[in-house]
Amino acid sequence: MTSLERHFPRLEDFAPLLKPAPRERDSTKRRLAEAHNIWDLRRIAKRRTPSGPFDYADGGADGEVGLGRAREAFTDLEFRPGVLRDVSKTDTSTTVLGRASALPFGLAPTGFTRMLHSAGERAAVAAAARAGIPFSLSTVGTTSIERIAAIAPEARKWFQLYLWKDRDLSLELVRNAKAAGYEALLVTVDVPVSGNRLRDQRNGMTIPPRLTAKTFLDASYRWRWWFDFLTTEPYSFAFDTTGRGSTSDLVRRLADPSVTFEDLAWVRKAWDGPLLVKGIQTVGDACRALDHGADGVIVSGHGGRQLDRGPVVLHILPEVVAAVGDRGTVMLDTGIMNGADIVAALALGADFTLVGRAFLYGLMAGGEAGVARSLEILSAEIERTMKFLGVSAIDELEPAHVRLMSRRGPVGSQNS
Repeated sequence: MTSLERHFPRLEDFAPLLKPAPRERDSTKRRLAEAHNIWDLRRIAKRRTPSGPFDYADGGADGEVGLGRAREAFTDLEFRPGVLRDVSKTDTSTTVLGRASALPFGLAPTGFTRMLHSAGERAAVAAAARAGIPFSLSTVGTTSIERIAAIAPEARKWFQLYLWKDRDLSLELVRNAKAAGYEALLVTVDVPVSGNRLRDQRNGMTIPPRLTAKTFLDASYRWRWWFDFLTTEPYSFAFDTTGRGSTSDLVRRLADPSVTFEDLAWVRKAWDGPLLVKGIQTVGDACRALDHGADGVIVSGHGGRQLDRGPVVLHILPEVVAAVGDRGTVMLDTGIMNGADIVAALALGADFTLVGRAFLYGLMAGGEAGVARSLEILSAEIERTMKFLGVSAIDELEPAHVRLMSRRGPVGSQNS
């Protein structure tokens, strides 16, 4: 057996090993450099955000079973890679609603976003504009329709609408969005009542937050969040066109259990751009939405925040795509936490996807820079997954690249 020649190490041999890496002076950049996936951003966000706001974004309805199943659907699926393909160049861009998007996903509409971080929607739309992807403003967003348009005039902006009891106010919002240059209208239809969010109840969550003994203790090591909250302008809700609205007004007006498919007709008359129905969870409702004037559907479980134990939207996606065919656009949201999740949804037939919590974790972790970091992470994961699958463009993805699996048995059929 050959023996190794040994020598005593000299002091200069240690020098290259002990050379410290340059220290980043910017604390936000330094913090975000620790995030290598969306779950890392979530960990940082939880550390920096009071429990009430964090759980508002992080939690789901009731026992959060649906939220867990949405994630399981993505983690349980199996990719089928293709090898010996030339993937030296990979194009992650796609076309959605007739225009180019640099990535196959946009930012989903999220409510009360400035409660999570003072930069709120402003940070999100700015990061989306730089990334070349669409941004969606929620009716219950905390920045006005007009302010968002002024902040990022070059961004692709979509507006999410609730069909409220106050139809005149809903119509006014539609007109304001059109006048401000918003491109598409997303009508959310899965909120006949508000979801039972137990985390919010247990945290005593209010909007805006109140400084109680509990929240004071919770904020003791998250002083920056409270400093930003107390020293920046009060929330200005997108739905509040008069500047005199309140959260109690919102709660009273928001849920209208009398809404039906027929109510889409007047929305279609008021909006001449792309109209998408968000909150579709069955094949039958997808077809009905198109029959009533929609240009497309967003297959969505509302992030598990409304009906708990509802359909797993990734599982019904292929059937929705088959039923819709060439009649309209099919998008998907709920459960996406990795770029590979986006690739899987596209392979199963989705034209586009929307991400919510993934970018909110980035926002809470580092404001606009945090949102940008979440987009960088997702983009890198999309490109890497595409290369492993042997595809160099989004339109090369197909169902053969993915096998849906479920730990509770076969993926079943839903057609009603």
